[in-house]
Amino acid sequence: MTLLSSWVPGANSADTDFPLNNLPYGVFSTGTLDARCGVAIGDMILDMYAAEEQGIIDLADEPLFELPFWNELMEQGPAVWTALRNRLTDLLTEGARDQGLVEPLLVPMIDATLHMPLVVSEFTDFYAGRHHATNVGTMFRGPENALPPNWLHIPIGYNGRASSVVVSGTDIRRPWGQLKSPDHDTPAFLPSRRFDLELEMGAIVGMASDGPITVDEADAAIFGYVLLNDWSARDIQAWEYQPLGPFQAKATATSISPWIVTKAALAPFRTSTPDREFALLDHLKDTGPMLYDINLSVTLAPDGKEATTIAQTNYREMYYSSAQQLAHHSTSGCPMNVGDLLGSGTISGPTKPERGSLLELSWGGKDPITLYTGETRTFLEDGDTLTLAGHAQGDGYRIGFGTCTGTLLAALEDPYKR
Repeated sequence: MTLLSSWVPGANSADTDFPLNNLPYGVFSTGTLDARCGVAIGDMILDMYAAEEQGIIDLADEPLFELPFWNELMEQGPAVWTALRNRLTDLLTEGARDQGLVEPLLVPMIDATLHMPLVVSEFTDFYAGRHHATNVGTMFRGPENALPPNWLHIPIGYNGRASSVVVSGTDIRRPWGQLKSPDHDTPAFLPSRRFDLELEMGAIVGMASDGPITVDEADAAIFGYVLLNDWSARDIQAWEYQPLGPFQAKATATSISPWIVTKAALAPFRTSTPDREFALLDHLKDTGPMLYDINLSVTLAPDGKEATTIAQTNYREMYYSSAQQLAHHSTSGCPMNVGDLLGSGTISGPTKPERGSLLELSWGGKDPITLYTGETRTFLEDGDTLTLAGHAQGDGYRIGFGTCTGTLLAALEDPYKR
């Protein structure tokens, strides 16, 4: 597919994240407009609340865009998702008959504040990137036992906190927690000293289920994707995770990008999962290409200083697709809800510059990385700003996600001192 031509300013640039081929969904406000659903196109945002109110968008008997989140649209199912995309394409394409009606409903993106694009029902994070899992396992258990025995057979995950999912631009506070003392058998309650990022993609569930679903049914249920940074306190995790896994180490915050890129926009970039070392059981077997060729990067900027690109990788490096993760999640009969968020797990490639966490980049703190400023990092320092970016590259266009940013603030004073 090549670039689709639009009449909207900036939409036909090869460098924009938001050409007519994309049409991602978000929530925005301005100085005069309350928070509402919007669609990114070029340098502008289409006000979906106004478009529906004026009858330009008419998809259901009841309004779908009265509230500032996209869950109402998700609940309508794939047929309505397709109808909306087709209608938006007709309205925004070069020479559209209704351009005069739509043009007043466009808001300059530079004037907008972006908000959470959905109400997150529940959040599950996976550990499904083989390079990341191998690196971490090698550090802690040695190369012979890097992967747990189950890893090549199921996508491992844990249930996280929907309440701590925040939108890009939200500051992150360094957490306190119980840490293992290097000198004593008893732990200490201290601010995390090994706070980290995790470069991930997030899949948003758009169709509810109640009981096991197939990989194909799971793929059909996915509404779209976001960038995701699952901030991690490695020292808190090291003390708590045996034997049940992460808990407070992952509860501080999970940042997502403000634009939901739909599965339809990403369809030309589908690609297959890696070759299997062991055949998966039938309910998890690949049924076609279900990953996506999405270039990903991370920059780190110390407080007030130049940013350094510390990692570049690609979503195709995942061992399990989001559809396989969702299908596995349902096998026990676990109901899945509209608005559930699934983190892919940290995305790393086979070489050092492709590692999606500082834990890997600094090899557990033993090999500091050097920034453009000359400073070094093993883990994040107060004032550091992390920015995740991603796009799929087409023929003369790109399908982008915008950015997912967060700045780490210093820990509060001891929260238990009254």
